[in-house]
Amino acid sequence: MEIIKIQNLTKTYNPDTLPVHAVKGVDLTINKGEFTAIVGPSGSGKSTLLNMLGGLDQPTSGTVEIANTLINDLSDNELIEFRLKNIGFVFQAYNLIPVLTAKENVEFIMLLQKRDKSERNKRTKELLDSVGLGDRLNSRPNELSGGQQQRVAVARALASKPQFVLADEPTANLDSKSAENLLDIMQDLNKTEGITFIFSTHDHRVVNRARRVVTLEDGVIASDVQNDI
Repeated sequence: MEIIKIQNLTKTYNPDTLPVHAVKGVDLTINKGEFTAIVGPSGSGKSTLLNMLGGLDQPTSGTVEIANTLINDLSDNELIEFRLKNIGFVFQAYNLIPVLTAKENVEFIMLLQKRDKSERNKRTKELLDSVGLGDRLNSRPNELSGGQQQRVAVARALASKPQFVLADEPTANLDSKSAENLLDIMQDLNKTEGITFIFSTHDHRVVNRARRVVTLEDGVIASDVQNDI
């Protein structure tokens, strides 16, 4: 089932002074359950593309359609609400709220969704169990290793039951063991629960596990390859 469709997508920064054409007329479709890596050298446009998929950046032209909704047409408030319900984010820098516990960080998005307390507690415990941190519910970020913080970030990304998860260089700040552990968890969630993951990455470990690898060069898709994994 198709969950993302982008057509003729472009992004130009500083169009009136020194234009930088970050993304140039990209067409791409992502189906439910994919485990896809978007790769390319620095400056190829992969983070810009990911930001437009997540509604964090507006395209200069073209369309982004998610779950049959053209997000280009949404107002700022509608876009915030749409992201809250449909898109999970995992960032390179973890972006956990330092004064909140692991449980509270995961639960936060469900508070914004106005879910009742019993549902929040149940899902938070399930998610932290699923990433191997069921015993660290009350730990704050500064009491967790980098790998553990990123696992909390994955649990938080899944809390809203999103259509898909966007992961921007999620292993970049992790040592090899923590990176492999995180990827094991994400791959398992993809296989057992059908959660769709889309990565922007330089990491060969992510690329080696991806079932689809989309390579960007100079803002265009240079190749789109399916891997048998």
